[in-house]
Amino acid sequence: MIELPFGSEFSPNQIELTKLLEICKCNEKNKTAIELEILNEFFSDHGNNSTSNQQKLAMNCRLGLKSYGIIDDMCQFTHLGEELYSCKDSPDDMYRIFAKHILLNLNGMGFVQCINDMQVSLQKVTLETLRPELEIRGITYPSGGKHPSIMRLWLEKAGVFAEKKWEINQDVLQAIMGSEDDMEILRSLTKQQRYFLLALLNTGSADFQPASQIARLANVTYGVVYPEKSLPKNILNALETVGYIEIEKTTSGRGSKSHRCKSTEKAKKEVLQPLMKQLEGQTDPKLTELLVKNIPEILEDIDSDNTYISGLALEALAFKLLRILGLDYMATRARAESTGGSEVDLLFHSARLVYSRWQIQCKNTSHVSLDQVAKEVGLTQMLYSNVIVVITTGKVSSEAKRYANHVMKNSNLNIVFIEKEDIAQIAGNPTTIVDIFGREAKATMQLKKLDL
Repeated sequence: MIELPFGSEFSPNQIELTKLLEICKCNEKNKTAIELEILNEFFSDHGNNSTSNQQKLAMNCRLGLKSYGIIDDMCQFTHLGEELYSCKDSPDDMYRIFAKHILLNLNGMGFVQCINDMQVSLQKVTLETLRPELEIRGITYPSGGKHPSIMRLWLEKAGVFAEKKWEINQDVLQAIMGSEDDMEILRSLTKQQRYFLLALLNTGSADFQPASQIARLANVTYGVVYPEKSLPKNILNALETVGYIEIEKTTSGRGSKSHRCKSTEKAKKEVLQPLMKQLEGQTDPKLTELLVKNIPEILEDIDSDNTYISGLALEALAFKLLRILGLDYMATRARAESTGGSEVDLLFHSARLVYSRWQIQCKNTSHVSLDQVAKEVGLTQMLYSNVIVVITTGKVSSEAKRYANHVMKNSNLNIVFIEKEDIAQIAGNPTTIVDIFGREAKATMQLKKLDL
């Protein structure tokens, strides 16, 4: 998960950036003096004696300056701070420079893209609806924090957002970024394609280089595996199509060794590298793309002959269904020491009445076996899950169901199966997910009935 920057009291509604920069410049390396000047300028009551609350507001403003990258721990200007200070007499330039920094280096493009996704899917954007959508994309902030509001306000100063609205001005956004929507393009790329591009940019060379060597560099640096024979088809062609690389074939031979590539002018490392870093902590971009679709559209993708597309669509359907039930998203494709190296497709949790953790496995197969269910049961010991949900486009075997009944009868676990017929029912009416879970809950209640 990645966090939005802290900005409490560092808000354009409370302070004036040009004056704040002047305070920092005149009192460099002096935290006490900076906070006192901030208090007197923005938070005191006509020069009366300051209260502890006013002092805290001034301290929070200084911390916001640091969190947004304008000053460092020693209360000195960073490179960004110096650049903003040099433009303080040209506010439009100053705010655009600051906005670009927010978009590139403070997860701002992920923030803006999330809002854009919501608007595309006709969701109303409010602070209440925004939080869960940000969490789905791996972006978080403390409960009760002003983080999204303050980021929106600073971007509003540069014209990215309309005044007092969540409406995005795409022309201003593009002008600030200096190119077309690189974030959207990068989201369309696979992890392998993005890391190949990053490895190529990291070489710092503008000349053609053997693609196989770049793939090896990406493998060593980022741990991504590249099948040699499919390198041109799966990696190079996609990056050439979006305009980030040029390709040349040096011989008439076959295979990736005959291909060389170089980055284009469009592929600017100072822009693409921070954007890729934002994507790294987010949900699979392909999955996020599916989440803006409605359930009938997702169900069409589940029927795709492309197993990658149909598999992602099944995960997107699980997202939608668990959200209908009011559960809160935790993680996608969790694979860590806590799972013993095994992968869990989705994790949700809920604090409604009591805390519960839901572990979801999506199986785009015709058959779910006992062994597959047993593996999920084993993972609950490491994830502390209360509920296992297996969603499959096929059928769960009778042996797997008997095993699940045995586990539920003799433990506090609940195991829910959503099969092909259930998905067909959901296609007609998504709210039937409530009935399906109700059916499973009643069956489990019978299994767990106590002899009193």
